[in-house]
Amino acid sequence: MICVVYKSSRRADTYLFVEKRDVFEAVPEPLMQMFGTPKLVMMVPLSKRESLALADIEKVKTELKEKGYYLQIPPPQENLLEAHKASLGIKD
Repeated sequence: MICVVYKSSRRADTYLFVEKRDVFEAVPEPLMQMFGTPKLVMMVPLSKRESLALADIEKVKTELKEKGYYLQIPPPQENLLEAHKASLGIKD
């Protein structure tokens, strides 16, 4: 299985995986509007890989088969100030 990875033109570190190059029919229109103009990043042969950098490869494969796309969004950023305060036992 080969998939094509696109980078969002509107949201940092957001990627869209689809089954075929420039075929976005399975992606809901509101998602495409939020995503912006897709920028081609790479084509990935999933069948020849055991893992992906920031996504669970089995989840990517499953969602590509079931939904026709997979959206990878960045994890929420940790509030380092709040984490530091908590480690010191400081409450607001």
